[in-house]
Amino acid sequence: MSLSNKVLRWVSGSAVIMLLAALMTALTGSTTDAAANYDDKYTFEMIPSSAAIKTCLPRASAKVSIKQVKNGQTMTLSVNGLAPDADYDFFVLQKPDAKFGLAWYQSDLHTNSKGNGMATMRGIFSEETFTISLDTITTKGREGNDQTGAKFGAVNMYHLGLWFNDPSVPFKLGCEPGATQPIVTPFNGEQKAGIQVLNTSNFELNAGPLKNVKP
Repeated sequence: MSLSNKVLRWVSGSAVIMLLAALMTALTGSTTDAAANYDDKYTFEMIPSSAAIKTCLPRASAKVSIKQVKNGQTMTLSVNGLAPDADYDFFVLQKPDAKFGLAWYQSDLHTNSKGNGMATMRGIFSEETFTISLDTITTKGREGNDQTGAKFGAVNMYHLGLWFNDPSVPFKLGCEPGATQPIVTPFNGEQKAGIQVLNTSNFELNAGPLKNVKP
């Protein structure tokens, strides 16, 4: 094959490759931009909610990873050292402890025989996470009872909390010193949960971990 023919074939092949690359970019967008938008991951820890939790579950810990995906984020919660074979309820919160402010029920989690578990959820978990109520509305709740909300402007929610689903679990573990019966809180689907076990109080009140996630 002559040198001129070899050059012609090389140029033709390169043109085809460039054309295919241009077509892929037109269909999917820049591969560099896609990687920048969707491959970022932010990881942080949750800590025991109280000294009592540290005593009754000395190995209790959690790691949260938030990853950018198309149209939002995925959040993966991995827990270790909790009560084994137990159910838990995960919330996005305005405040990590005390009265918590606004709370959004996000996911359930079940631990294995070693007290470890994982839950992955998808939504908006970033500095844009908020709730809002434009009017005071009364509707029927799960049990058919009247439930009246409140009117308020947009409130960002940047903290996280995990609760025992069954109030008897922390009580039997001795996580409620001085209590003569299980403490019941509204943090599950039946509004009859146990106490909080982990939260993000290792972050400042006005700088919860979700605030660090850019959409």
